[in-house]
Amino acid sequence: MERASGVLMPVSSLPGRVGIGTFGREAYDFVDFLARTHQRYWQVLPLTTTSFGDSPYQSFSAFAGNPYFIDVEDLVRLGYLCEEDLVVLPFGNDPGSVDYGTLFRGHRALLERALPSFSAAPPADFGEFCAANASWLDPYCEFMSIKEGLGLKAYYEWPKRYRSRGEESAALCDRHPERMRYHQMTQYFFYRHWKRLKGYANERGVLVIGDIPIYVSRDSVEMWAAPELFRVDANGAPVCVAGTPPDQFSSTGQYWGNPIYDWAGMAEDGYGWWVERLRASLELYDLLRIDHFRGFESFWSVPFGAPDSSFGHWVKGPGSDVFDAAAKQLGKLPIIAEDLGFMTPEVIAMRERTGFPGMRILQFGFDAEGDSPDLPHRYVSNTVAYVGTHDNETAMGWLLDSATPDAREKAARYLALAPGETVAQGCNRAIAASVSDTCIFRMQDLLGLDNSARINTPATVGKNWRWRMLADAVTPEVEAELSGLTVTYYREAGGQPPRLAE
Repeated sequence: MERASGVLMPVSSLPGRVGIGTFGREAYDFVDFLARTHQRYWQVLPLTTTSFGDSPYQSFSAFAGNPYFIDVEDLVRLGYLCEEDLVVLPFGNDPGSVDYGTLFRGHRALLERALPSFSAAPPADFGEFCAANASWLDPYCEFMSIKEGLGLKAYYEWPKRYRSRGEESAALCDRHPERMRYHQMTQYFFYRHWKRLKGYANERGVLVIGDIPIYVSRDSVEMWAAPELFRVDANGAPVCVAGTPPDQFSSTGQYWGNPIYDWAGMAEDGYGWWVERLRASLELYDLLRIDHFRGFESFWSVPFGAPDSSFGHWVKGPGSDVFDAAAKQLGKLPIIAEDLGFMTPEVIAMRERTGFPGMRILQFGFDAEGDSPDLPHRYVSNTVAYVGTHDNETAMGWLLDSATPDAREKAARYLALAPGETVAQGCNRAIAASVSDTCIFRMQDLLGLDNSARINTPATVGKNWRWRMLADAVTPEVEAELSGLTVTYYREAGGQPPRLAE
């Protein structure tokens, strides 16, 4: 990666009129902001569907896109909706927060209003889209159709005759073609609108960094339609699930519950499913951040149904073989390795073998004792520097809510804060000045927001993934500060630092 910078901003956090950020006008405005401030990258969170808990890292499908992100105003322009439809349905009343309960009801009702006219006169390329994506689209539409017909229950709670894809499940879907068509329609518009938005960004020199979780949800179309990809018993239940070991933050570790891949079985066909997943992801994004990269070297395996994650143990993964197989078919892989957490020499060696840049988190450096590798003077060029990720507190939130007096003092000394300069500004300056080829600023830190703007608190449910930026948040002062950091520290391609006042 060349020396450049970008901004981490979830699509869901964009402003807009339907209760959540979308691929609509506000997304194009955000791209324009990135271009004006000389940013090379827009980093987003996974764009896949979300399930219970609203986490983009727990999806019903590894391939299907989130219908919430559809540009509904385009459906008005196409005649599938009326302008009045956008004002009569509830989407939530707080422009600074996503109300998922209200959104779930209102957004679905809105898109269902488009279905009759869409079915009567679909776009000319709709059939082509369905045929080209049939390998994942058909099972996804069937899975969601059955789920909705059975009260949205998890697939492993369905009647036994529907728990695997076959004649019985197909017959049930045939009895409700409107459900199948709804999901085909929403996936068509998701991909149409995202392709258009990404093209707009690329034309302005902005590349998109996507994010793919290493695992899929237990309640997913992959587990339903392709259980052979996972370690399951005769009844289709996971033999083991993913998590993290006990550490200083939790005496029992984290029990994620995601099914573990049958890596040995995947190796037999050259990791075909992973190759196709990476191929599809590289059509959606310009670069990929792979979450929990260390899990390819070894992963924490917990017996399914264990009381907590402390009952797990480390198991060797496939290493870099997955990426070697993918590179043979896809060429050089533009991947960022999320190499956070418990690192070992073996994990480091795997990352070095792939050549993928790793990540550095400045906030960790202040929380650690002594000379931490997360402090910028320890960085190397083939890394991506962050103040924090979507899982961390904002810089101001960290200072106000959880930083110890020693950590605050360490940050103030290390950052050499000027009079009136906030810790968020100092942290942004530190990663911009670092030798890391790439630095990614969080939008909340550029705006100087506290933890009310935090995206996610790991191991909690109910208040995450909600923050939205207000429509007037990006001021000329914010733009000037970001532009100054980018140009001063030579992260603008071909740029020169500004002249000092005489």
